[in-house]
Amino acid sequence: MIGNVGFPIVVTLYLLHRIESKLDGVIVAIEKLPRQLLKYDDPRDKK
Repeated sequence: MIGNVGFPIVVTLYLLHRIESKLDGVIVAIEKLPRQLLKYDDPRDKK
């Protein structure tokens, strides 16, 4: 019984830990995006 339940729990926790660290990187990139977009001029505005 423990083998049937324990292994999937361990794998799930491991995968959640890996995904969490990658999500932190995505959040940082999204937070930087507006500042990066402001650095570029929109060529459509220059007429």
